[in-house]
Amino acid sequence: MRSVFDLIRRVAPTETSVLILGESGTGKEKVAQSIHHMSSRKDKPLVIINCGAIPDNLSESLLFGHEKGAFTGAVDKRIGKFELADGGTIFLDEIGEMPMELQVKLLRVLQEKEIERIGGQSPVRIDVRIIAATNRNLEEEVAAGKFRLDLYYRLHVFPITVPSLRERKEDIPDLASHFLKLYAIPDRKGLSVSSGVLQQFDFYDWPGNIRELEHVIQRGILLSEGNTIKEIQLPSLHKKEKAEGETYSIKTIHENERDYISYILKKCKGKVSGVGGAAEVLNIPPSTLNSKIKKLGIKNNFFG
Repeated sequence: MRSVFDLIRRVAPTETSVLILGESGTGKEKVAQSIHHMSSRKDKPLVIINCGAIPDNLSESLLFGHEKGAFTGAVDKRIGKFELADGGTIFLDEIGEMPMELQVKLLRVLQEKEIERIGGQSPVRIDVRIIAATNRNLEEEVAAGKFRLDLYYRLHVFPITVPSLRERKEDIPDLASHFLKLYAIPDRKGLSVSSGVLQQFDFYDWPGNIRELEHVIQRGILLSEGNTIKEIQLPSLHKKEKAEGETYSIKTIHENERDYISYILKKCKGKVSGVGGAAEVLNIPPSTLNSKIKKLGIKNNFFG
């Protein structure tokens, strides 16, 4: 993240277009906001457009505006998003989901620095900085014919890749503390999470990234009592999909339980009870865990 922050500081004062890459939930919009607020355009609008949520029949009108009477239902003149952002910044979120026909129009705007309202008689000059973001591999999208190569080169001037949460797990305690303060209930001050919950967080792969952590903390505050969150419900451990052609077998409940307990024991270096022990992580009494270890035939290699 230090390298990400350094890239933000370097590019923010310039007029360079930025392409923010990363999985969903990693905070790409926060990066765009930081670039805008650290730029000379900070006092002008930052207009955010979710390219995956633009209705096909309204896309051109939404982005570029229309004149009164330009089409059926156009009872008033409408100023588009690009014109609203004049002097400021346009953030095109999920640019990889923009339809091809709209990509052509966007490319022209980037090249000519002007837009045409639907039904307009002359182009309108605009001054906007473009920041785009996507969770897709645009090079693969270009190869598949789903994204224009010329638009890709226009956007891919200064790429910033935001790492996934599983790549920066050392940041989880600080992020959790931030969300605890953000969603704190008025009569419960000084909220914290237990060491056992933090270990659960460390074992989890966070497919939903920071957004998922935020929701988990918010839910944990509402479901817990007191000032310490001692129990968190997480989905089953996120597993990577197997490579094509790799064989696999369906395991029984007992086999899955045995594998999971073995995994937790390994992470806890064989420690069963006490702070940081497997029983605390699994949220079961040590006696119950010892019983399961014996019943399932689990070998605790750390303790013989």
